[in-house]
Amino acid sequence: MATKTEITVEEKLRALYDLQLIDSRVDEIRNVRGELPLEVADLEDEVLGLKTRMDKLKSDVETINFEITAKKNLIEESKVLIKKYAEQQKNVRNSREFNSLTKEVEFQELEIQLAEKNIKEFKVQIEQKKEVISGTKENLSERESHLKHKKGELDAILAETEKEETALLKKSEQFESKIDERLVKAYKRIRHNVKNGLAVVPIERGASGGSFFTIPPQVQVEIASRKKIITDEHSGRILVDPTLAEEEQEKMKKLFKKL
Repeated sequence: MATKTEITVEEKLRALYDLQLIDSRVDEIRNVRGELPLEVADLEDEVLGLKTRMDKLKSDVETINFEITAKKNLIEESKVLIKKYAEQQKNVRNSREFNSLTKEVEFQELEIQLAEKNIKEFKVQIEQKKEVISGTKENLSERESHLKHKKGELDAILAETEKEETALLKKSEQFESKIDERLVKAYKRIRHNVKNGLAVVPIERGASGGSFFTIPPQVQVEIASRKKIITDEHSGRILVDPTLAEEEQEKMKKLFKKL
């Protein structure tokens, strides 16, 4: 039974170049998206952070208002006690009892003064927090609007490209399966290390595609014979002859149109 390792060198070269054309098309699609997915993710985090801050500030204001209510209740309680002590002073039997009640009244008056001071401080805190809330709300509104715009951009691009990208990735896996594992690993390593992810390139004007280094005529003849896999000594890229490249480009162009 034939295995994928028994295909000819020419078939390997064609499969490798087809794989390169597919992966390059995926790269193009992803380049169109650019930094948009990261921008959207960052904006979502920023919006979430601002919402969390808003919730915390509102919670703080509620807590302070609760404290103000508690202080107001304390003032009312102190007033009741002062009134009670004043009534008791009318019926005291000696100066010691009178002085004791006077101290109680003075203590409650101090409690009222302290509570009123606290209430003023709390009200200042509320005003400060309301200012921060207002600024945060404005910032949140602006960020949400920006996020909506960026999401719209991303959704539009995804709607155009997601289906094609998914189909291309499946094709990439199919073409990988035609090539032996060692070659696939070499292809991926080269693709990772070179500019623009081009691991398999045709000879253009006597030089390696995308390079200015001339390929010696004898090597060009070897590449055109398609008897062995030859790499560019300068960039490490796998080289194919222009005719093979043109044939595969036409074939893949038709494939891409069907996706």
